[in-house]
Amino acid sequence: MTMPAFDKVAPPGADFASDPYAIYTHLREQGPVHRVPTYDAGDIWLIVGHAEARAALTDPRLRNDIRHSSSWQDDGGNAIGLNMLQTDPPHHTRLRRLVAREFTARRIEALRPRIQRIADELLDAMLPLGGADLVEAFAMPLPMAVICELLGVPAEDREQFQRWSGEIVFPSSAEAAGAAVHGMTAYLAALIEGKRTSSGEDLLSALVRTMDEDGDSLSADEMLGMAFLLLVAGHETTVNLIANGTCALLRNPEQLAALRSDPALIDDAVEEMLRYDGPSHSTAHRFAAEDVEIAGSVIPAGDPVLVLLAAANRDPERFPEPDRFDIGRDARGHLGFSHGVHHCLGAPLARLEATIALRALLERCPDLALDTDPGTLAWRPSLMRGLLRLPVRYERNPQ
Repeated sequence: MTMPAFDKVAPPGADFASDPYAIYTHLREQGPVHRVPTYDAGDIWLIVGHAEARAALTDPRLRNDIRHSSSWQDDGGNAIGLNMLQTDPPHHTRLRRLVAREFTARRIEALRPRIQRIADELLDAMLPLGGADLVEAFAMPLPMAVICELLGVPAEDREQFQRWSGEIVFPSSAEAAGAAVHGMTAYLAALIEGKRTSSGEDLLSALVRTMDEDGDSLSADEMLGMAFLLLVAGHETTVNLIANGTCALLRNPEQLAALRSDPALIDDAVEEMLRYDGPSHSTAHRFAAEDVEIAGSVIPAGDPVLVLLAAANRDPERFPEPDRFDIGRDARGHLGFSHGVHHCLGAPLARLEATIALRALLERCPDLALDTDPGTLAWRPSLMRGLLRLPVRYERNPQ
């Protein structure tokens, strides 16, 4: 994703990686819509107000298909672009219908016992140490194991998948990211072909078999794009939801105490985590299919647009005292999973994983605490908000 040059529009002393919210607030105080430079691709429009963001997410004039971009030339033959995130109705509607037939609430709920076992096994390995990097030891391997099992990826391939996924979402270089995309694409293509001849009970096998009442099914390229989207989106976002949410609790001890005293607040706590410091700070790029006026600003046809979900979630017009982390607030209406036709299909799975992971972590680590100065925590300089590390300490093997 092309990054806005936030340093060029930030107030003095603000740093995007450590505190993007100060920049979002600065922009929002000047208005809900801004045209800002990027580092390498001209200007881009940012929508930062909650009401304007919610409206933009349902505006059919803002398209996800890159062919509406004024700079588009060709897709380079890249089949991974044939997924729900980068298509519009009616193509998007068809893809989502075919996937939703198998990505059901029943299938997700059936994962609960297995998610619990994975969480417990990771904590069994972590607890004797007395301290750990929670990202590496818990928040990262749990969602990777879950999504790989859901898609039927063999256990021996998961470490490689984690490397590919990390490089794609947080590239160390353009060359490394390209190699990761190539490697994952080739692997997924082979995995899908294997499901056609040796089908199982996993989601990928079900998607290979699925066919609607009209005989429609996913093409080979659509299967590849869907598998790619489910794997990367289903892993990286949940890693950061668990890690960011835990960090918010540890940095707000009164909220942690409230959750410990009333574990029934866990669902509300997860919603507040999504609002307060969720993993997805922005939508994918959208493009104006025609001139679009939003809050008095005219976005010319072909221009790229980012709806900054995290900025909208801190809008004081929608959420009073938005910079305060409060698990008791009514966080309904947050845009952590977007809104409209592109509302995240995997939201129920992310919520389930986060609630199980956080409940298990707090139950088994009753004295969990940060093991570093909060000011030294390093965040990825990305619109996919995530910690590089989260050092924590706790009692060894508590009874």
